Amino acid sequence: MAKYKVEITGINTNNLKVLTNEEMLELFQKYQQGDLAAKGELVNGNLKLVLSLLKYFNHTNINLDDLFQVGVMGLIKAIDNFDLSYNLKLSTYAVPLIIGEIKRYIRDNSVIRVSRGIKEQAYQILKFKDDYLARYGLEPTSSQIASALEIDEYQIAFALDSLKSPTSIFEPIYNDGGDTIYLADQIADIKEQNQDYDSLISLRKALQKIKEREKNILIERFIVGKTQMEIAEKLGISQAQVSRIEKSAINNVRKLIK
Repeated sequence: MAKYKVEITGINTNNLKVLTNEEMLELFQKYQQGDLAAKGELVNGNLKLVLSLLKYFNHTNINLDDLFQVGVMGLIKAIDNFDLSYNLKLSTYAVPLIIGEIKRYIRDNSVIRVSRGIKEQAYQILKFKDDYLARYGLEPTSSQIASALEIDEYQIAFALDSLKSPTSIFEPIYNDGGDTIYLADQIADIKEQNQDYDSLISLRKALQKIKEREKNILIERFIVGKTQMEIAEKLGISQAQVSRIEKSAINNVRKLIK
């Protein structure tokens, strides 16, 4: 599990026991005769199954410890309802129940609701990619995924995006030891706003009194609506420099229009 290693608080995942089919059969017979200790052994002996499924949910912003506990609840339901006469492995019966519990928990705790069908498609894509990688040692192309799952290629990115967590516009994205650049600084303001003409006149006068570079950057940012990155590319300087000049310019303008 090097690529998808899951760390669970308080549990050494490397030391978890894995039951053989013979041990599993013996424990189920004991449990179905009323031996609750056997149930505990069955649960502990299948925790690695829950862990192996968590890798499909690494893209969520929900704590993996919580998802592990929810997955264990699905495992317990599977053990409680498993019938030896099914002639199936416990894992075959338990996997859908474990995944179902985790998906319901994620759906109920998501800030943005995405349709179940889109998320189901996303998990199918992830599973196909994982299986393909394990079999051939390389990632499948979008066309291979689309062909195997009988979907259009554009649906792949759309479905996978449904698993991404929303990001605050105040999320810091860069810091060179000085001023922090936030996501909001990357977003161009293209909305038309009602203007206070008295303030506009004062602003124009203030712009004539600040440095030429400061004035040009403020015009590009708040009138033209360019991002700091676009301005940086045009001027041949770093985005961090643009951010510092912009903040200095705003402070100078504020002093002049008081």
